[in-house]
Amino acid sequence: MSQFVSAVAILGGFGILLGGLLAFAAKIFAVETDPRVDELLGVLPGANCGACGYPGCSGYAEAIAQGAPTNLCPVGGASVAAKVASIMGVSAETMDRQVATVHCRGGKEECGIRFQYAGVPTCQAAQAVGGGDKLCSYGCLGYGDCMRACSFGAISMSDNGLPVIDEDKCTGCEQCVLACPRNIIGMRPATALVQVRCLSEAKGKEVRAICSTGCIGCRLCEKACPFDAIHVENNLASIDYSKCRNCGLCVAKCPTKCIVGQLENRPKAFIGDECIGCTICKKACPVDAISGELKSKHSVDSDKCVGCGVCVEKCPKKTITMQ
Repeated sequence: MSQFVSAVAILGGFGILLGGLLAFAAKIFAVETDPRVDELLGVLPGANCGACGYPGCSGYAEAIAQGAPTNLCPVGGASVAAKVASIMGVSAETMDRQVATVHCRGGKEECGIRFQYAGVPTCQAAQAVGGGDKLCSYGCLGYGDCMRACSFGAISMSDNGLPVIDEDKCTGCEQCVLACPRNIIGMRPATALVQVRCLSEAKGKEVRAICSTGCIGCRLCEKACPFDAIHVENNLASIDYSKCRNCGLCVAKCPTKCIVGQLENRPKAFIGDECIGCTICKKACPVDAISGELKSKHSVDSDKCVGCGVCVEKCPKKTITMQ
C-alpha cells in the first residue's frame, strides 16, 4: 500500500512539475495577437474569396493590422472599407468598384463550332480536347464554369451560350476570372460604360470568316475617339479607361458591334442662366451639341450630347452641369 501511495505521489509530482514547465514555456513563448484582428474579422464579409490578395478574410485581417491597405475587399466595398479604416484609426481610402466583364459576344448564333463536343460539359474539359470546339480560339466556350464559380449568383448563361453578368450582384471577387480557361473575363471599373467585347488578335479577314461580332482591327473606333482613349494593337481594340469619357462615339462607329456601351441613363449637359456666351464650351464640344451666339446664353442639343463632360470642365463660370 505504501508503495502505491509513493508511486502516486511521485507521478503527481512529475505532473505538477511538467505542468509548471508547460505554463512557464507558454508564457515565455506566447505569441501576442493584435486585438484589432478580431474586430476586423467582425466587419469583413467572410466570403474568403481571396480577391484581396490574401488567404481569406483572416489573412487579410492580420495583414491590415500590420499596415496593409484598408480598401482591398471588393466584396465589402466602400462601407466595409470605412469600418476597417475606423478600427485602424485611419482615413478611409477610396477605390473604384470593379465588376466582371465578358470579353466575347460570339455566342452560338454569331460563331460556329469546329466539331460536336460530347464530353464533360465544362469549359475546362472542352478546352482540353483539341483546344475547344469553337471556331474562334479566343472566344467563350459557353459551358458555364464562370457561372458555377460565382458564389453570389451574379452570372447566368443565356440561351445563346454566353455568360450574362448582373453587375448589381457582382462583388468583384474575381472567382469567375480564375475559372475561365480562356481568360476572356476581366475586371473593369463599374463606371466604365463602354467595353470592347472581343479578345481576338486574328486578322480581320480571319475574324469575319468565323464570327460576325469579332473585332476586325479596322481602327474606325480609334479615329472616332476625340479623347485618344481607344487604340488598336495586334488587330484588337482596347480602351484606356483613364482617358475614356463614356461618350460612345466608338460604339456607334464599330461595324461589327463588338464595342458595346451601357449608355441609356448617362447624364447630359445643361447650361444654366449664368452663361455669359463666351463660346468656349461650343468650341470644345466634340460633337457640336452646343449652339449659341457670342455674349448670348448657349443651349445644348440633348439628342447630340454624348455626356462626355468636356464643356463642364471648360466653362469659366461653372454654370454647366450634368443632369
